[in-house]
Amino acid sequence: MRRSKKYLEVKKLVDSSKVYTIKEASELIKKLSTTKFDSSIELAFNLNLDTKQADQQLRGTVSLPHGNGKTKTILAVTNTKQEEAKQAGADFVGGKDLLEKIQKENWFGFDVIVATPDMMGELGKMGKLLGPKGLMPNPKTGTVTMNIGEAVKEIKNGKITYRTDKEGNVHCMIGKVSFSAEDIADNIRIVLELIHKVKPSAVKGTYIKSMFITTTMGPSIKVSSELRQ
Repeated sequence: MRRSKKYLEVKKLVDSSKVYTIKEASELIKKLSTTKFDSSIELAFNLNLDTKQADQQLRGTVSLPHGNGKTKTILAVTNTKQEEAKQAGADFVGGKDLLEKIQKENWFGFDVIVATPDMMGELGKMGKLLGPKGLMPNPKTGTVTMNIGEAVKEIKNGKITYRTDKEGNVHCMIGKVSFSAEDIADNIRIVLELIHKVKPSAVKGTYIKSMFITTTMGPSIKVSSELRQ
């Protein structure tokens, strides 16, 4: 792959043989942006998991103390809690009418769907449409709940979802280059603590094989996965 002049320039700032502390990585990552816009920062883990085993397929949510810099557009699907969802800040609120709009108009002007349990029968029929896009609400991620107002507020305030892919990798956006190094470090620590916490009991030996952070189209930095740093 041909790299830009800017990429090759900032790549020199990274010592590829070094494993950086969270503090060091959070300070360095701010210098590695190669874009004119406010680049996103992604945290990536390669985990020692056998994802063919159901108990080693990690999935859930984590609330970042400083958000991740992205304001998510939320669709609340409910018949009984529409006013609660509106007051909490949901961008679109409705029931079966909005589900029909998705089906008939191929409308996907939102990032997340939250729903009350009574709507899951209708949503379940749309699994083939919503599933591949990662939009199907799930109790494990807190997006199927009677407390729909609270769910909307948490997502707006920086709650993100994570899940392992087939190779046992977890990727999540944890901030922007414009964040302070301290805020970036705080967000990394919260996600790292969670990954340690959800370690399946069946995993033996090294659990976190590697952890990296990177900016949009920028070089990556290898980061220590030790909890106490």
